[in-house]
Amino acid sequence: MKNFCWLILAFSSFSTLAQQAPNAVQRAQQRAYTLATLPQPGELLTLPLAISQAVEKNYQIKITQSQEQIAINNFTKGNAGYLPSVTANGTSTGNLQNFRQTYLDGLRPPQEARGVFNRTTNVGATINYVVYNGYTRSSLYLQLQQLVKISSVNTRANIEATVANVATGYYDVIRQLQRLIAFSQALDVSRERLELAKANYEVGTRSKVDFLSAQVDYNTDSAALLSQEQLLRNAKIQLNTFLIRDAATEFAIRDTILVRTNLQISPLQESLATNNPLLSAAVLNRTLADASVRLASAAQLPLVTANAGYNYQLIDNQGGFGIRTGRTGGLTYNIAASIPIFNGYNLRRQIQNARVNTIIAKDQENDQRLQLELALAQTYQNYQNSLKLLNLEVLNNQLALQNVDIAYDRYRIGNSTFVEFRDVQRNAISAQTRLIDAEFNAKAAEIELFRLSSTITQELGNG
Repeated sequence: MKNFCWLILAFSSFSTLAQQAPNAVQRAQQRAYTLATLPQPGELLTLPLAISQAVEKNYQIKITQSQEQIAINNFTKGNAGYLPSVTANGTSTGNLQNFRQTYLDGLRPPQEARGVFNRTTNVGATINYVVYNGYTRSSLYLQLQQLVKISSVNTRANIEATVANVATGYYDVIRQLQRLIAFSQALDVSRERLELAKANYEVGTRSKVDFLSAQVDYNTDSAALLSQEQLLRNAKIQLNTFLIRDAATEFAIRDTILVRTNLQISPLQESLATNNPLLSAAVLNRTLADASVRLASAAQLPLVTANAGYNYQLIDNQGGFGIRTGRTGGLTYNIAASIPIFNGYNLRRQIQNARVNTIIAKDQENDQRLQLELALAQTYQNYQNSLKLLNLEVLNNQLALQNVDIAYDRYRIGNSTFVEFRDVQRNAISAQTRLIDAEFNAKAAEIELFRLSSTITQELGNG
C-alpha cells in the first residue's frame, strides 16, 4: 500500500512536469529574437543620429540654404537704391610723330622734328544719386526683406520634411525587423511541426499526406521569411538614401515603436496656423505682391536725380602747335527731374496686373491654409483610428498566440488535423503582422501631425 502511494505520487509529479513542459510553440517563443537580441551587422543607429546626419547632408536643404544666403546678400540698402553710386574714370592718350613743315608766308624757315611725343590725360570722379523716385526704394527694400523671409521658411520646410522622412524611414526599418522576427518564429514552429510529422509518419501514427503538408508549409514559411528579408533590405536602402550615404551601408537599430496616445487636435491647429512654413511662405508671398503694387504705382511719380563730378586734365604737347602744356580742373553738377505723362497706357496696365497678382496671392494663401487644415484633420482622424486599431490588434494578437498554443497541443496528440492547425497558425502570423503594421501606421500618422504643425524638430529633432 505504501509503495502504491509513492507510485501515485510519482506519477502525479510526472504529469505536472509534463503539463508544465513547453510545447513547440512555447519553445519557439522562448527562442525568438527581440530587437535587443537580433543579430544585426553594422554600427548602431539611433533616431537623433540619423536626423542629424540627414539634415547635415541633404542636398535640397543645402540648396535652399544657399538660396537663403543669396537673399541675405541682396537685402541691402544699396541694392534698393538708397545709396549713391561713385565712379572714377581716367584716360590717357598719346602719339609719337615725325614731321616736316614749310610755311606759306615764307618768313619762317621750315621746321622738322622726329620722335615728337604728345599726351593728353584726363582723371575724374562722378557721383550719381536718386534724390526722389516716389516710394520705389522703400518698396524694393520691402521686397528684398520678404525674399529673405521666404527663403528662410523654405529652408525650414525642407528641414522639417527631411526630419519626417528620416523618422518614418527609421520606424519602417523597425517594422520590417519586427516582421522578420515574427516570420522567423513562425518558421520555427513549422520546423517543429515538420519534425513531429516526420517522426509520426516513420512510426506509422500519421499519414504521408500529413508529413508532406508539413513540408510544404515549412517551405512556404521559408519563402515568406526570404521575402521579408528583402523588404528589410529595401527599407534600409531607403533610409540610407535619406542619410545621403552608400545604399549598402549596414547598420543596427535597437529601438521599438512607441506611439504617443495623448495628442490633441486644438494645439496642433494653433501651431499650424502660426508656424507651418508652407503657410508662412504663402503669407509672405501676399506681402510681396502688395509691395509689387506699390512699386508699380511709384512709377507714376516724378523722378529726380543728381550727379556731380570733378575732372582734371593734363596736356603735354611737345610738337609746339597750339597749347604747349596745360593743366585744368573743375567741378560739374547736374540735377534732372522727369515725370511720366503718357506711355501708351502701359503704366496703368502694369498697376492693374500687380493688383490682380495680389488677389491671386491672397487666394493662394487661403487655398494653402485650407489644404493644410484638411491634411491635418484627415491625418488626425487616421491617427485616432490607428490607435483604436492598435488596441484591437494587441488583443487579437494575444488571443491568436493562445489559440496557436492550444492548437499545436491538439495537433500533437491527434485531436485536430494539420489543416486546422495551419489555419490557426496562419491567423496567428496575420495577427502579429497586423499588430506590427498598426503600430507603424499610428507612428507614421503621429510624425505627419508633427510635420504639419511644424513641431517636428522639437519633438523628434532632439530625440
